[in-house]
Amino acid sequence: MNASDLMTCAVKSCGIDDNLQRAAQLMWENDCGIVPVLDGDGRVVGMISDRDICMAAYTHGLPLWQLPVSDAMAKQVHGARESDPLEVVETLMRRARVRRVPVLDGDGRLKGILSMNDLARHAHRSTGRKANGHSGDSIVQTLAAICEPRPVARAVEPTPKAAPAQISA
Repeated sequence: MNASDLMTCAVKSCGIDDNLQRAAQLMWENDCGIVPVLDGDGRVVGMISDRDICMAAYTHGLPLWQLPVSDAMAKQVHGARESDPLEVVETLMRRARVRRVPVLDGDGRLKGILSMNDLARHAHRSTGRKANGHSGDSIVQTLAAICEPRPVARAVEPTPKAAPAQISA
């Protein structure tokens, strides 16, 4: 079984020049937690998650419409090919510690997204038997690797906004 067999095909994306409000709107309207970011040629150049948006808003102290997607997106794309076997995709997810990977064609253009949810649903349907070398145990191993705690980064205080000027009479 390959990535293309389980991926979600109807994926919304945003452009590199969009702002975070647009990315958040896409996530809200499509009930998703991540959006691929495309360049002008339709190639995936980043991924933006709901957490990326929240942290950018917190650390910059600005409204989402003032923050470009390019400032908050993950620029290192861990993508899979449509023909990649599920075992290869799971290995990628474990090593990169990501819950979702864009599925790309040979030119780096978006074809779909394969998520841990897709893998878990497949494993559940295959409970008790291996499906083309793919088992529930491998899903558990991948999820455990992704969820391994990361080093804690020091919090950056948001830039304080200037207080309004006081007018004395």
